[in-house]
Amino acid sequence: MARELTIGELSTRSGVSQSALRFYEREGLVSAWRTDGNQRRYASVTLRRVALVQAGKAAGIPLERIRDALDKLPAGKTPTKRDWERLSRSWARELDERIATLESVRDRLTTCIGCGCLSLRTCALLNPEDEAGSLGGGAHYLRRVSPRG
Repeated sequence: MARELTIGELSTRSGVSQSALRFYEREGLVSAWRTDGNQRRYASVTLRRVALVQAGKAAGIPLERIRDALDKLPAGKTPTKRDWERLSRSWARELDERIATLESVRDRLTTCIGCGCLSLRTCALLNPEDEAGSLGGGAHYLRRVSPRG
Protein backbone atom coordinates (compact mmCIF):
# COMPACT_ATOMS: atom_id res chain seq x y z
CA MET A 1 0.00 0.00 0.00
CA ALA A 2 1.26 3.50 -0.84
CA ARG A 3 2.30 5.76 1.98
CA GLU A 4 -0.50 7.81 3.51
CA LEU A 5 -0.11 11.47 4.41
CA THR A 6 -1.96 13.44 7.05
CA ILE A 7 -3.28 16.83 6.04
CA GLY A 8 -0.45 18.42 8.03
CA GLU A 9 2.19 16.36 6.22
CA LEU A 10 0.64 17.12 2.83
CA SER A 11 0.52 20.80 3.71
CA THR A 12 4.15 20.86 4.82
CA ARG A 13 5.42 18.86 1.84
CA SER A 14 3.38 20.75 -0.77
CA GLY A 15 3.65 24.25 0.71
CA VAL A 16 -0.15 24.59 0.46
CA SER A 17 -2.17 25.54 3.52
CA GLN A 18 -4.44 23.01 5.17
CA SER A 19 -7.46 25.20 4.46
CA ALA A 20 -6.54 25.26 0.75
CA LEU A 21 -6.20 21.47 0.76
CA ARG A 22 -9.65 21.12 2.30
CA PHE A 23 -10.97 23.50 -0.38
CA TYR A 24 -9.27 21.44 -3.12
CA GLU A 25 -10.94 18.36 -1.68
CA ARG A 26 -14.39 20.01 -1.67
CA GLU A 27 -13.80 21.11 -5.28
CA GLY A 28 -12.86 17.59 -6.38
CA LEU A 29 -9.23 18.43 -7.18
CA VAL A 30 -7.81 15.96 -4.65
CA SER A 31 -9.36 13.20 -2.60
CA ALA A 32 -8.88 11.87 0.90
CA TRP A 33 -10.36 9.19 3.04
CA ARG A 34 -11.08 9.16 6.74
CA THR A 35 -9.54 7.02 9.44
CA ASP A 36 -11.61 5.41 12.16
CA GLY A 37 -10.79 8.53 14.18
CA ASN A 38 -12.23 10.72 11.35
CA GLN A 39 -8.84 12.13 10.34
CA ARG A 40 -8.09 12.83 6.69
CA ARG A 41 -5.53 10.70 4.90
CA TYR A 42 -4.13 11.31 1.45
CA ALA A 43 -2.29 8.95 -0.85
CA SER A 44 1.29 10.10 -1.46
CA VAL A 45 0.40 10.58 -5.17
CA THR A 46 -1.70 13.54 -4.01
CA LEU A 47 1.52 15.55 -3.74
CA ARG A 48 1.86 15.50 -7.53
CA ARG A 49 -1.80 16.39 -8.04
CA VAL A 50 -1.41 19.38 -5.70
CA ALA A 51 1.67 20.43 -7.69
CA LEU A 52 -0.39 20.27 -10.90
CA VAL A 53 -3.12 22.38 -9.30
CA GLN A 54 -0.54 24.94 -8.16
CA ALA A 55 1.05 25.06 -11.63
CA GLY A 56 -2.35 25.55 -13.26
CA LYS A 57 -3.28 28.28 -10.78
CA ALA A 58 0.04 30.05 -11.36
CA ALA A 59 -0.73 30.01 -15.08
CA GLY A 60 -4.15 31.53 -14.40
CA ILE A 61 -6.12 28.45 -15.41
CA PRO A 62 -9.57 28.41 -13.77
CA LEU A 63 -10.04 25.68 -11.16
CA GLU A 64 -12.86 24.13 -13.20
CA ARG A 65 -10.48 23.56 -16.12
CA ILE A 66 -7.82 22.21 -13.75
CA ARG A 67 -10.38 19.78 -12.29
CA ASP A 68 -11.41 18.65 -15.78
CA ALA A 69 -7.77 18.00 -16.65
CA LEU A 70 -7.11 16.11 -13.41
CA ASP A 71 -10.22 14.00 -13.99
CA LYS A 72 -8.53 12.64 -17.12
CA LEU A 73 -5.61 11.27 -15.11
CA PRO A 74 -5.65 7.67 -13.91
CA ALA A 75 -6.98 7.46 -10.35
CA GLY A 76 -4.49 6.54 -7.64
CA LYS A 77 -1.47 6.87 -9.92
CA THR A 78 1.22 9.51 -9.82
CA PRO A 79 0.87 11.80 -12.86
CA THR A 80 3.85 11.41 -15.17
CA LYS A 81 5.82 13.90 -17.21
CA ARG A 82 3.79 12.78 -20.23
CA ASP A 83 0.56 13.46 -18.30
CA TRP A 84 1.77 16.98 -17.48
CA GLU A 85 2.80 17.63 -21.09
CA ARG A 86 -0.66 16.62 -22.28
CA LEU A 87 -2.35 18.84 -19.68
CA SER A 88 -0.12 21.83 -20.36
CA ARG A 89 -0.63 21.57 -24.14
CA SER A 90 -4.37 21.81 -23.58
CA TRP A 91 -3.79 25.14 -21.80
CA ALA A 92 -1.18 26.55 -24.20
CA ARG A 93 -3.58 28.46 -26.51
CA GLU A 94 -5.32 30.16 -23.60
CA LEU A 95 -1.95 31.13 -22.11
CA ASP A 96 -0.72 32.47 -25.46
CA GLU A 97 -3.84 34.66 -25.71
CA ARG A 98 -3.38 35.92 -22.15
CA ILE A 99 0.30 36.69 -22.82
CA ALA A 100 -0.60 38.62 -26.01
CA THR A 101 -3.20 40.62 -24.08
CA LEU A 102 -0.76 41.45 -21.28
CA GLU A 103 1.95 42.47 -23.75
CA SER A 104 -0.53 44.71 -25.57
CA VAL A 105 -1.63 46.36 -22.34
CA ARG A 106 1.98 46.77 -21.21
CA ASP A 107 3.04 48.37 -24.48
CA ARG A 108 0.13 50.83 -24.57
CA LEU A 109 0.09 51.53 -20.85
CA THR A 110 3.50 53.17 -20.88
CA THR A 111 2.42 55.40 -23.78
CA CYS A 112 -0.76 56.36 -21.98
CA ILE A 113 1.04 57.19 -18.76
CA GLY A 114 3.72 59.03 -20.74
CA CYS A 115 1.30 61.45 -22.41
CA GLY A 116 -0.69 62.11 -19.25
CA CYS A 117 -3.86 63.04 -21.13
CA LEU A 118 -6.12 60.12 -20.17
CA SER A 119 -8.58 61.54 -22.72
CA LEU A 120 -11.46 59.31 -23.72
CA ARG A 121 -11.35 60.91 -27.19
CA THR A 122 -7.68 60.33 -27.91
CA CYS A 123 -6.45 57.48 -25.73
CA ALA A 124 -6.25 54.18 -27.61
CA LEU A 125 -6.26 52.23 -24.34
CA LEU A 126 -9.42 53.78 -22.91
CA ASN A 127 -11.74 53.45 -25.95
CA PRO A 128 -11.52 56.67 -27.98
CA GLU A 129 -14.85 58.08 -29.21
CA ASP A 130 -16.46 54.91 -27.78
CA GLU A 131 -15.38 52.96 -30.86
CA ALA A 132 -15.58 49.71 -28.89
CA GLY A 133 -19.26 50.28 -28.09
CA SER A 134 -20.25 48.69 -31.38
CA LEU A 135 -18.28 45.55 -30.46
CA GLY A 136 -20.45 44.75 -27.44
CA GLY A 137 -19.53 44.47 -23.79
CA GLY A 138 -16.02 43.92 -22.53
CA ALA A 139 -12.60 45.49 -22.68
CA HIS A 140 -11.95 44.90 -26.37
CA TYR A 141 -8.90 47.15 -26.64
CA LEU A 142 -7.15 45.22 -23.91
CA ARG A 143 -7.39 42.11 -26.10
CA ARG A 144 -6.17 43.55 -29.38
CA VAL A 145 -4.47 46.56 -30.89
CA SER A 146 -6.71 49.61 -31.06
CA PRO A 147 -7.42 51.13 -34.49
CA ARG A 148 -5.80 54.26 -33.10
CA GLY A 149 -2.93 52.78 -31.47
